[in-house]
Formats: sequence, C-alpha cells, structure tokens
Amino acid sequence: MDEPTETSSDTPAPRIVVGGALVHRGRVLAARRSTPASVAGRWEFPGGKAEPGETEEQALERELLEELGVRARALSRLPGAWTVRPGLELRFWTAELLDGEPRPLLEHDELRWLGPEELDSVDWLVHDRDVLPHVAPLLQGLRG
Repeated sequence: MDEPTETSSDTPAPRIVVGGALVHRGRVLAARRSTPASVAGRWEFPGGKAEPGETEEQALERELLEELGVRARALSRLPGAWTVRPGLELRFWTAELLDGEPRPLLEHDELRWLGPEELDSVDWLVHDRDVLPHVAPLLQGLRG
C-alpha cells in the first residue's frame, strides 16, 4: 500500500513583501536603497513585508507611510511574483499618492519621479526591473 503523500498545505505560505509603483501625474517614484550594503545604491519601488493579518494593500499603504511619509492607496496588483529567498515572496502593486510629499525616511537616501522615458535611467534591483514592462504602460496612459 502506498504511503500518503504530503500536500502543499503542509508547506507554510510564504511571507509576502509588497513593492509599490507609486504613480503621480504620469510619473512613478523610484527610491535608492541606502541599506543593507549588498543593495545600497540600487533603485527599487518602495515597500516592505506584510505583517500577520495584514492584506497586501494594507501592508503597502503602511509601508509607504513609514518609509516615505505619504498617504497612498493601493490600486491593483501587477503580474508576477518573485521568490526573494525561501519563504519570502515579492509582489508589486500600483498605488496612487493621496497626501504628502515623499521623503526618504527609512532605508533610502534619494527619491526620483521617473516618466516612461526615464525608467532605464537608474540601476534597478533585479525584481523591480522585471516589473518595469508592466509599469511603463501605466505612465503612458497617464501623460497629458
């Protein structure tokens, strides 16, 4: 008789990290990492880990407030998911700026608003670069 096989429910769900493509007036916000040393100087879409019981949308909105000092609303998830390391999965969302002027408060030392023609002007972290094809059309549609 065959032994029962383990199901995927035996594997814990990965912890989610959310990155936010914060769009405002046809541009998207890029943030340059200052820590840790392994990624310092590279650019990303700001965000962070979801806390237990938090939705991805809530996590992104909290992280943007903590990291940039702005109120924002998560709008829609972009295609794709990336394993950052075992047990940690990165997902990207679009977000709109509701209130405030972004400032690099934690983990970043510079911010830039980039238009669609400027997306390749910074040295993106690998996963953030992977999502650019989904971000660029959003910026094209908002110009005007």
